[in-house]
Amino acid sequence: MKNAREALRTRLTEIADLEAAAALLQWDQATYMPRLGAAARGRTAATLQRLVHERWSDPALGDCIGQLEADATREPDSDEARCLAAARRDHDRATRIPPEFTETAHRHFAATYSAWVDARPRDDFASVAPFLETTLALSREYSSFFPDAEHVADPLIDDSDPGMRATTVRARFDELRAGLVPLVSRIAEATPVDTSCLHRTFAPDRQLAFGAEVIRRLGFDFDRGRQDLTPHPFMTKFSLSDVRITTRVKDDDLSEALFSTIHEAGHAMYEMGIDPSYEATPLAHGTSSGIHESQSRLWENLVARSRGFWRYWYPRLVETFPGSLGNVAPDAFYRAIHHVAPSPIRTDADEVTYNLHVMIRFDLEIELLEGNLAISDLAQAWRDRYRSDLGIEIDGDRDGVLQDVHWFAGFIGGAFQGYTLGNLMAAQFYAAAVTAHPEIPSEIEQGRFETLRGWLTREIYRHGRKYRAEELIERATGRPLEVEPLLTYLRETYEPVYGLR
Repeated sequence: MKNAREALRTRLTEIADLEAAAALLQWDQATYMPRLGAAARGRTAATLQRLVHERWSDPALGDCIGQLEADATREPDSDEARCLAAARRDHDRATRIPPEFTETAHRHFAATYSAWVDARPRDDFASVAPFLETTLALSREYSSFFPDAEHVADPLIDDSDPGMRATTVRARFDELRAGLVPLVSRIAEATPVDTSCLHRTFAPDRQLAFGAEVIRRLGFDFDRGRQDLTPHPFMTKFSLSDVRITTRVKDDDLSEALFSTIHEAGHAMYEMGIDPSYEATPLAHGTSSGIHESQSRLWENLVARSRGFWRYWYPRLVETFPGSLGNVAPDAFYRAIHHVAPSPIRTDADEVTYNLHVMIRFDLEIELLEGNLAISDLAQAWRDRYRSDLGIEIDGDRDGVLQDVHWFAGFIGGAFQGYTLGNLMAAQFYAAAVTAHPEIPSEIEQGRFETLRGWLTREIYRHGRKYRAEELIERATGRPLEVEPLLTYLRETYEPVYGLR
């Protein structure tokens, strides 16, 4: 048994090392790589992904897992039993997928990402549409490796949000939409909020320095992480002690870099908080895209948009930008960062309309996978949905179908539902944390976040992938995933801002 454990650990460590190398190359491509390096990078990334896949699907790995599973069932909730269960899931899924498919897909994703980087500034969807045709075919082929799936999207959704299905996601989205639409309508009838204070001149270097100060106080460890610039902010991890975040900055939009920095730091603190003993095992990851997104949105919105947060930080922000904010009252700033208005860009969307953006993308993914929507009609379908759902016209594709990187760097399907699931979870987690520690809001007003971060670490971070999302939610909050906590938070936050009863 000891030999089997050592053999398994050796194999899992090798896989983790290869995955880290692949992630490093992807991070470099999105930050520093010369544009013309894309072809070679695609080849290298595909080779690494093939090697990862070969090791996950190796029958010898399955044998190692099998030798240990029977003994582990005596303590089904132990770290070893949970690690074996995660390894078994990954091995079984890998054995269904031909290695050559994995290599082909990842070579294609690298080429598509490079094409998207060129196409978006030129508003040129036509040039990247052929790539998406191949992506859609690959996405359907991937799903075909799981013939027991109820829906073509289920294998793709299950990859990022294990246990979730298209029918489950749709039910949650329908319930949320029913609560959001009336709130959006009521706000639309109210007096608009003035956001001009956010669109003055703000030196990028000072914005980045202020954001770094904030996330350091929240708990981002710069000895184990760093921040760089990229067109589309993201977080990636090479080990539990090497977690990278990126942001983008505009000199005429104060909220862009600040809130994306806090958002990505939320992702990073989750990874940094995982039990160190899980390093280089299947448990050393977030358990789902929804749980991961819950942590970024919790810090970005429920904490960093709260009035208490800015009672502490606003004077420091004014000190950083005295010429731009010196004559702006704290309440005017608070109202500005709670501005609600339909917009074309998901990442710029306010909290109230944000999830409508996600639902549009999820619906379009389903239609594409089901064969009810062609890539050639996707850009127009996007415009039509924004007109009907958000009441706005999309001019061109740069701020339309080309705006998100997801379909241009991976499969179509399973890419977006985690954002809204994460918003639901964030509200439920924060409410549970405050119930357990009523002092959290007053501590936030003092610029202190240890109690909240400690609760999140105990209840969520340290477990990594040990528990599935539904288990983690039940353990942390005592209830299954619900829609009402998010709707309650949105009403309590935005009704006072807009003078609504």
